[in-house]
Amino acid sequence: MASFTDKSAAYGEGALLTKEFFQAKAVMEKAAFASAMFRQLTQEQVDRIVESVYKAGFNHRVTLAKTAQAETGMGVWQHKTLQHVFATQILHESIRREKTVGVISRNDNGGITEIAEPIGPVLAAVSDTNSTASILYTALICLKTRNPLVISPHPRALKACAEAAQICYQAALAADAPEDCIQWLGESSRQMDHALMIHPALSLILVMGRADLAETSRSSGTPAILSLPGHVPVLIDASADIPFAVQSIMASKTFDNGMLLAGEQAIAAESRTADAIIREFEKQHGHVLSPQELKKVEARLFDPEDGALKPEAVGQSAEKLAVLAGITVPAGTSLLLAPQDQPGKGRPLSGIKLAPLIGLYVRKNLDSAINLCLELNSPGSLGRVAGIYANDDTVIAAFARLMNVAYLMVNTPVATGIAGGVFTQLQPAFILSSSPDGKHIMHESISVRQLLAIKRICRRRCNERWQAISGDNYLDERLSADDVAAIYNRNY
Repeated sequence: MASFTDKSAAYGEGALLTKEFFQAKAVMEKAAFASAMFRQLTQEQVDRIVESVYKAGFNHRVTLAKTAQAETGMGVWQHKTLQHVFATQILHESIRREKTVGVISRNDNGGITEIAEPIGPVLAAVSDTNSTASILYTALICLKTRNPLVISPHPRALKACAEAAQICYQAALAADAPEDCIQWLGESSRQMDHALMIHPALSLILVMGRADLAETSRSSGTPAILSLPGHVPVLIDASADIPFAVQSIMASKTFDNGMLLAGEQAIAAESRTADAIIREFEKQHGHVLSPQELKKVEARLFDPEDGALKPEAVGQSAEKLAVLAGITVPAGTSLLLAPQDQPGKGRPLSGIKLAPLIGLYVRKNLDSAINLCLELNSPGSLGRVAGIYANDDTVIAAFARLMNVAYLMVNTPVATGIAGGVFTQLQPAFILSSSPDGKHIMHESISVRQLLAIKRICRRRCNERWQAISGDNYLDERLSADDVAAIYNRNY
């Protein structure tokens, strides 16, 4: 049997002829033809297609949000509507003037001309947590870069994904996009995902929130970008504006019932400010779990084998979580805070929680609080994000120097701020390349630039110093690096 990483063998002689093999083959043949047609389009034609899809997605923002919430039973439709606004209007405003066809830059002095080419068909494996927004966003960045898109929906979001994909596809066709520029699977299975991932015509895999497909995509032989939830610690320093920090964390962690992949997972605070922070959370409708309540939450909301939050608890409101756990919380509670002594295995509340449930750690001083954040982030990597609330630049600088993250959000809601375009001036992006184990090559948000193949035309522009120096100088072993550098830079 062919190796997973041997793409040519997987579809060549001796290939395993399953139902999924033929289905994937048919899908990718259409995608390959659409890719060839895409390459003939001009920038004006591409921009017309993108604008058509943006407007269609925006005009269906409420309907799609309600469909996704009703089908999955997760999240808040009003918040999903705002995600759709971000994935259409905010994104389009960011990319509409960007050149993605033909010459995109020219440096006559340096003799370098850059030409944008599409990378080819893209497979997007979409989760059930942000299914429709992910499709709207991915469709726009793929169309802008002339890359055909194949969508693999989550089994729990088939209807919503199909509806979002259909809206995008029909709008694209109305603007004269190639047929099959967007395709979506009517059902989802691991076998079909694997068959698509190993197809030779596939150029890129985007795995969004689908941890179950991480290893499958990595072993496929196709370049893959993973965007998975991870450990996101937030430090509240003694210099912080506590009411502001609490309000910001509450708004971010409760957005769409905590399902944003870069959402806050733990709060670290010093003992001297802990009481004030807890009082403020309670004032703003947070509930700090008692030891007895903690035991019930751990026992009833988390899988005893792997420590993951049970599916029925993902994306539920704080009050619904309380009902599932068999505890009583004040009416109007919007966030559950779980006091923790130490993070690690056997402590599920120190892990990833896609729900309005967050860990709370108190340490004796700032150094201990920062060390805790380092420990919480240790399962992560440079591709992740952390947050800090402080008004002391020295503390912010020290925290930034120590944390192994790509993004540090300062006095900013992490889950919503990392997306850019609203709370920060980051380029708007719905996909953050990251994985909890750190096995990824990119450490940045994914937008149109990452879906382009840049061709560079290089004209002769000689290095005068290289031309002037004698080759004998390099061959003379008596000359040191400083000696040669002096000769190299003489009269320059």
